[in-house]
Amino acid sequence: MIDTVTGAQAFAVKVKDLMDLEGRCQPKLTGLRLIETAQDNGLRMTTRLRELEVKDLLYLCRFFGFSSETFSLAVSLLDRFLSVMKIQPKHLSCVGLCCFYIAVKSSEDEKNVPLANDLIRISQNRFTVSDMIRMEKIIMEKLYWKVKAPTALHFLRLFHSRIQEQLDAESREILSIEMLEAQLKACHCSFIFSKIKPSLLALALLCFEAQEEHDPEHMNQISEALKNLQHLLNVRDGDLVCVRALVGKCLAEYANTKCSRPNSQRLRWTISGRTARQLKHSYYKITHLPTIPESAC
Repeated sequence: MIDTVTGAQAFAVKVKDLMDLEGRCQPKLTGLRLIETAQDNGLRMTTRLRELEVKDLLYLCRFFGFSSETFSLAVSLLDRFLSVMKIQPKHLSCVGLCCFYIAVKSSEDEKNVPLANDLIRISQNRFTVSDMIRMEKIIMEKLYWKVKAPTALHFLRLFHSRIQEQLDAESREILSIEMLEAQLKACHCSFIFSKIKPSLLALALLCFEAQEEHDPEHMNQISEALKNLQHLLNVRDGDLVCVRALVGKCLAEYANTKCSRPNSQRLRWTISGRTARQLKHSYYKITHLPTIPESAC
């Protein structure tokens, strides 16, 4: 009993520390609302462009075999930057690749970090390494050099681990962390979740997955564990129901055949690194980026 109480207290302290940091690392809602209301005329950042960029980063992450941590951190960096800077669509690919590269250098083993030039070539972007260096400096300055931030993946793994500790052996098979992480990646590709706290998104994902289980014996244990988490996070029932519904809608759209069918553009990375290095030089034609304005939102 003492060990259980001690474990619960340690978990509560860890969650509180993460949530305090979460509040300081959230994307600015004012900046996200500007993106949400922008017209898709090629002159302003829009939700559609942001979602396409995140999907490109997901495919790039899969191509290199990078971890879920790298992808979640890259999305966090991208959303935080887009919420404080007005960027033009023509700069988005450079911004996205730089956020991805920062995440790679922060999360992956040093020996697995590709050269910036190789990263540009594999992604077939048309800017130079010097453009990336310049953009990376702007990103880091605007984010006050704070790379690490609690992501929904951090909370999801923490919450899942805590719930598993409270279940019997049979019930532990119900909530698959692999399935939950795959669902989280789908949610990252939807702009709406940029405005939701990572801790709430993680809890909503767990609740959504748990509601698919109809065995009362197992559900009682899981529901109790989720209720305890909700109480610890001080999440209102209405907020949780709303976000859980958004999760369900997102996953339904992601599973749709038309939505998930790959296209030729996103298959551009399904080549080996060796093949990429042997591509014709014309594929690497470089066009320099214009000066990047540093006006904040």
